[in-house]
Amino acid sequence: MAASKPVEPQSGTGLPRWQLALLVGAPIVLGVGAVYLWNRSRAKGRPGKGSGERITPEGSASPEQGQDSASRSNQGQDNMTPLDRAQAAKNKGNKYFKAAKYDNAIQCYTEAIALCPTEQKSDLSTFYQNRAAAYEHQMKWTEVVQDCSQAVKLNPRYVKALFRRAKALEKLDNKKECLEDVTAVCILEAFQNQQSMLLADKVLKQLGKEKAKDKYKNREPMMPSPQFIKSYFGSFTDDIISQPLQKGEKKDEDKDNEGEASEVAASGLLQFLSAGYLKAKHFMEEENYDKIISECTKEVDAEGRYTAEALLLRATFYLLIGNATAAQPDLDRVINMQEANVKLRANALIKRGSMYMQQQQPMLSTQDFNMAAEIDTRNPDVYHHRGQLKILLDQVDEAVGDFDECILLRPDSALAQAQKCFALYRQAYTGNNPSQVQIAMDGFEDVIRRFPKCAEGYALYAQALTDQQHFGKADEMYDKCIELEPDNATTYVHKGLLQLQWKQDLDLGLDLISKAIEIDNKCDFAYETMGTIEVQRGNLDKAIEMFNKAINLAKSEMEMAHLYSLCDAAYAQTEVARKYGLKPPTL
Repeated sequence: MAASKPVEPQSGTGLPRWQLALLVGAPIVLGVGAVYLWNRSRAKGRPGKGSGERITPEGSASPEQGQDSASRSNQGQDNMTPLDRAQAAKNKGNKYFKAAKYDNAIQCYTEAIALCPTEQKSDLSTFYQNRAAAYEHQMKWTEVVQDCSQAVKLNPRYVKALFRRAKALEKLDNKKECLEDVTAVCILEAFQNQQSMLLADKVLKQLGKEKAKDKYKNREPMMPSPQFIKSYFGSFTDDIISQPLQKGEKKDEDKDNEGEASEVAASGLLQFLSAGYLKAKHFMEEENYDKIISECTKEVDAEGRYTAEALLLRATFYLLIGNATAAQPDLDRVINMQEANVKLRANALIKRGSMYMQQQQPMLSTQDFNMAAEIDTRNPDVYHHRGQLKILLDQVDEAVGDFDECILLRPDSALAQAQKCFALYRQAYTGNNPSQVQIAMDGFEDVIRRFPKCAEGYALYAQALTDQQHFGKADEMYDKCIELEPDNATTYVHKGLLQLQWKQDLDLGLDLISKAIEIDNKCDFAYETMGTIEVQRGNLDKAIEMFNKAINLAKSEMEMAHLYSLCDAAYAQTEVARKYGLKPPTL
């Protein structure tokens, strides 16, 4: 799909990706490249802990006593210690709590707090936590926070109090402190309680969206690396604007000078190209990408001969720099130009559809791809990119049908054949169908045999081999990718992650990811992965630095929100370590 970074389906583990910034040994599932650092025994959890509710107050309450029993109890009051009297008040409060008489319960817990000796920290923390539980039922969130804070001050690892305070802080819209509390709870519970993990996931997503909305709106547009741009255009085979300059692509006044132009060195070509689209195309061939948008704007403003092409090329580069707001009006105009070349309109629909998918609008995305197929039925790009969309929507049968149509129209499309194999593999793997998995693996072998220079074929095969734990062969496939595309930073990241899963070789893995950054210092995937690993090594400050670099390179608001979630999770862990001395195990 034409999106700069595809929307990722939920991983097979069922774990939210924010946990990568908290869990040690969690699976890293990043797009098509699934790389594992997970110690799978931890994923099984503990029996009976999955959805532990924390509702009732602590301490048992005796059943109602008869008068004689009450009389004997009163006679023993003089022999009771202050702690005994405090416990008795608490037990009475628990009975009121169970009867939903929360005002009465609060009075009893308050009495227990007043009676309890200050050196009895464990009991005193329980009384505060119980009173907080009563306040919670009255939706008095500020009082809940205050009492839970007292309980945590007395007992810093008090899970019930930390979680109750986290819920109250969420109600008070204090997401930062809520996240810190629920992070502490997750660590104390070894990530085994679904209730606390769901709250952490919810708050991280909210924080990520809020921060990304503000940051993305005010970000400085950034041109991605030349390698990324070439890879992007390489995903199209029927795209007019990415084709080299043709002889006929000259304005009428330029054609008069054609004989003279043939005698001029290539460096002087620009003097024969009027400002506008043709000059933008020349800059594109030179990989002088920063000048393309301005030249296209000149063509559009002049309403020149290549207005449609200029609009599409400008929109494409707006998308590449992450400015979807500017790209959409240009794409809309091209799509509505009935007189424009149908290839231009179909390409604009593919790119707008991909943009919608990045914005998590799958219905609009599907509509655009379907319209592109209607107006240009024999365009292989339409089916290829729609097939990728269908994979993301878990509509694998339809995806395979689209890849087949693309292959029928362009039998030499190695990329479509490799992605068809990956779609079939994923369907078989997630469906736990070993025979179909083997058929898909045989399909990969056929693809790399028939298309030995298709780097994507080796890369996708490596992902499948990694799933099957055929690590040695997966490593060979990544080596073939690097041989074919030595400047593809993403391959180095995947190969580095493979070393972590295969050999637990942290140094080699980090060296390869560092090599990716050296090749392409705008590779957000490399920074994100490095940050995730640094979290798991316990180097939280370094991790936050890496996540922030990735955030600045994010190509969509959705991608940026995800990165903020990882960064916020790491920062919350630093605060938990500082406040409570809590750290999960490290690699």
